[in-house]
Amino acid sequence: ARALGEAPRRGGPRRFDGAARAALTALACTPAPLGHSRWTLRLLADKAVELCLVETISHETVGQVLKKTKYSPSASSTGAWAQ
Repeated sequence: ARALGEAPRRGGPRRFDGAARAALTALACTPAPLGHSRWTLRLLADKAVELCLVETISHETVGQVLKKTKYSPSASSTGAWAQ
């Protein structure tokens, strides 16, 4: 539903809502899976699909989500590293 006078937006509708973004950010703050010293963006993307947070997501989108929540995907404070 668009407001009157609002132009159509480019691209498709968002498939990753606020709750899923929050869950992904929380996931990045948890200990890495066994066999890994830290979360990578690819591991987070795979886990988001496994947990049914979204049907599909790229590791680039995971990085954008974490960046928008003021978490740097390459900062040691989040535990997630770009690879």
